[in-house]
Amino acid sequence: MIIRKALIEDIKQIQAVRNSVTENTLSDPNLVTDEDCKEFLTIRGKGWVCEIDNEIVGFAIVDLKENNIWALFLNPKFEKKGIGKQLHDNMLDWYFEQTKNTLWLGTSPMTRAEYFYRKAGWAEIGTHGKNEIKFEMTHNNWISKKENQSFINP
Repeated sequence: MIIRKALIEDIKQIQAVRNSVTENTLSDPNLVTDEDCKEFLTIRGKGWVCEIDNEIVGFAIVDLKENNIWALFLNPKFEKKGIGKQLHDNMLDWYFEQTKNTLWLGTSPMTRAEYFYRKAGWAEIGTHGKNEIKFEMTHNNWISKKENQSFINP
């Protein structure tokens, strides 16, 4: 398993992963274009992928412009293996090296994603969009969480 920076050449596989999910699905897969992905990877922020045997099985993209998690998705066949946590942690480490601005995201209620973000220490602050839960992570909360993790797992 390799976690690495996402490249423009990865977009087709990123889109395949995004369209493979069974929760937080797009009502229309054409809503997120390859050009959107390219903009978020090269202009607005940065992304990471997880590769297993030369296949991208998960990805994460953060938007510095809107201080938002734009995407964090795994191929359902690769869930519950710690990949999401590794992508998440790499993304938040990088984000908070760039800025101390609070980061936010929205996700559907009653999903594995909701549980994942709660477990990762995100605070629910209200709603967003079409009945999504809005979460946020502050710089101080992220640093505290990282310090507590290293204290528990030296």
